[in-house]
Amino acid sequence: MPSAKSATNAQAPSRLIDARIRELRDWRGPLLARVREVILAADPGVVEECKWQVPVWSLGGILCTGETYQRAVKLTFPKGAALPDPAGLFNASLQGNARRAIDIREGEVIDAQALTALIRAAAALNAAGGKAPAAARKHAKPA
Repeated sequence: MPSAKSATNAQAPSRLIDARIRELRDWRGPLLARVREVILAADPGVVEECKWQVPVWSLGGILCTGETYQRAVKLTFPKGAALPDPAGLFNASLQGNARRAIDIREGEVIDAQALTALIRAAAALNAAGGKAPAAARKHAKPA
C-alpha cells in the first residue's frame, strides 16, 4: 500500500500545473487548461509531470511540453519532426530534424481533433522506441 507521502508526491505535478494555470490571469491560463484537457483525454495513460518548471505530458517518453510566453502558449513536441501533421498544426521550431512546436496566440482556437491525433501519434512513436514508421515519416512536414 502506498504511503500518504508517496500519494501526495504523485499528485504534486498536477497540483503544480493547476497552480501555474491559476497564476496566469489572462487568456493563457484558460488556453493552457484547454490544451491540457485535450492532451489528457487523448490517451488514459498520459502522465503529467512538471520539469524545468513547465508542464510536461508523457507516455513512454515525453509527448509534449506546455510553455507559456507573453504572446503564446507553446506546445513543443521533442520528436515532432517524425510525426504526421496533416492538419498543419506545427507552426514553430520547424528547422532541424527533431522537434516541432505549436504556438497558440491570443484569440486562436486549437483544433482539438488534430491535437489529439498528434498526441496519439507521439505516444505511438514512443511505444515504437522513438523510430517513426515509414508512413509517418512520409507525411511529416519537411524542415
